[in-house]
Amino acid sequence: MKRIGVTGHRSLPEEAVPHIRAALRSALCGQEGSMEALSSLAAGADQIFADIALACGAELTVVIPSGDYEADFDHPEELERYHCLKERASREVRMAYDHSTDEAYYAAGTYIADNCDRLIAVWDGRPARGLGGTGDIVGYARRAGTPVTVIWRPGTERA
Repeated sequence: MKRIGVTGHRSLPEEAVPHIRAALRSALCGQEGSMEALSSLAAGADQIFADIALACGAELTVVIPSGDYEADFDHPEELERYHCLKERASREVRMAYDHSTDEAYYAAGTYIADNCDRLIAVWDGRPARGLGGTGDIVGYARRAGTPVTVIWRPGTERA
């Protein structure tokens, strides 16, 4: 089974979303054999990745950073989408953190990087804004030798 993980930004420029969706579909659909997709289901890139992976026939593994992770969703529709995707998951992994901290996010991101054959990064190429951000997880994966595929629409800036 091929295992593909994701790391990516929560806030995506609206004009970049169609490009990101198309690139994710291209990366995930049409894979030979079975596939497992690993995601924390955060708003933005993680949820888009999980939705497309499921549509492409992948089994979804949800990696939950902390016990109070659901409190980090800013909008009700993001939390609702999280619940819907989580219900469709084949497996759930919980990090041993009670509260959502940068360390909890880093632990979840490194777990995904350590447990996939390839990491897809929906990433603008800039440094992380806090420990466990996309730039940190990309750096970690590259140092560990995990292949990383970066998806971003050139010329767009993250808010």
